[in-house]
Amino acid sequence: MKSLKELFKIGKGPSSSHTMGPQKAAQLFSDKNPQTALFEVTLYGSLAATGKGHMTDAIIEEILTPTAPVKIIWEPATFLPFHPNGMKFVARDNSNEIMDEWVVYSVGGGALSEGKGQGDMFDTQEIYEMNSLTEIMHWCEKTGRSYWEYVEKCEDDDIWDFLMEVWQVMKAAVERGLNTEGVLPGPLGLARKASTYYVKASGYKQSLQSRGLVYAYALAVSEENASGGTIVTAPTCGACGVVPSVLYHLSTSHNFSDTKILHALATAGLFGNIVKHNASISGADVGCQGEVGVACAMASAASCQLFGGSPAQIEYASEMGLEHHLGMTCDPVCGLVQIPCIERNAFAATRALDSNLYAAFSDGRHRVSFDRVVQVMKQTGHDIPSLYKETSEGGLAKGYMEDNITL
Repeated sequence: MKSLKELFKIGKGPSSSHTMGPQKAAQLFSDKNPQTALFEVTLYGSLAATGKGHMTDAIIEEILTPTAPVKIIWEPATFLPFHPNGMKFVARDNSNEIMDEWVVYSVGGGALSEGKGQGDMFDTQEIYEMNSLTEIMHWCEKTGRSYWEYVEKCEDDDIWDFLMEVWQVMKAAVERGLNTEGVLPGPLGLARKASTYYVKASGYKQSLQSRGLVYAYALAVSEENASGGTIVTAPTCGACGVVPSVLYHLSTSHNFSDTKILHALATAGLFGNIVKHNASISGADVGCQGEVGVACAMASAASCQLFGGSPAQIEYASEMGLEHHLGMTCDPVCGLVQIPCIERNAFAATRALDSNLYAAFSDGRHRVSFDRVVQVMKQTGHDIPSLYKETSEGGLAKGYMEDNITL
């Protein structure tokens, strides 16, 4: 597995695969072709189907236009073999002859791939020797150490400084979101709710107040993402509200130190990294189970560790967080990371806390392993028809459009 520095990315929303990835690709191609007279960028599959809502064209034009005019070509019905989020960049000279062309894929979480395996320019060093949770859990049990200690063992010495920066950005996104009101960008006219939920939560008794605050924190980060604010991919932009909301809530309500929060964040990252390595965190590839489902698994593991769970209990909590999102489709209305994405973040955050509680009542022993659920998620995602994987052609997206056409 790669470093957690490649899982947690700090950047602007609304979509890690549809904005952060294409932005990076466009910058690389522009830097390589400074004498270009015209850029042609063809977007395939999911990138084309929901690119306008995710502002894919806008971010590509923002990067390339200072060098040369840009022509965007949309091919939503064409899926390149390596990944649904394919792009082809072409640079033309003054005679309209091709100077350079490049096919690249935005594979989720802001990561890029040329689809070449070995020799891929984006292929980086594998730093984790063990790539399954079962292996790592057995290591923890044998050595008496925790998951975060395995992260510390494998990563560079600056990992804690990096995770502190991630934590600070997560907290800032929560707090900005709580203090911002108004309507989110896009044609839906969706009002921000985090501030209202935060105020209303204070009027409930303690048990309900806790749940309301988690809702508010998750909404805050997700609404920041939807409006193009700075967030952390955890593991993606579309699922960026789950882990921060759970950690922020536990930090403020239970006074956990930053050190404990960083250890929990390392554990969350380890679980997310295992899914990224062995399956996918791309909604265009496996549906929302790979985004919000994985975020829930990460937050479940983090919260269970904070409350003193054993390695087996932490694994169980995370397994439940992912298992009970199996089959979840990615069907954003109007191609925006708003409906149903924002509410899903809030519900997944509370489900993570429930997974921790359920695991805490157990001894950690159960029949279906986290690794097995990861395998099932991958297969399930590939069995789901493409119209339910970030194309806005099916599910809630299609129903919403039909309802509004009728009205």
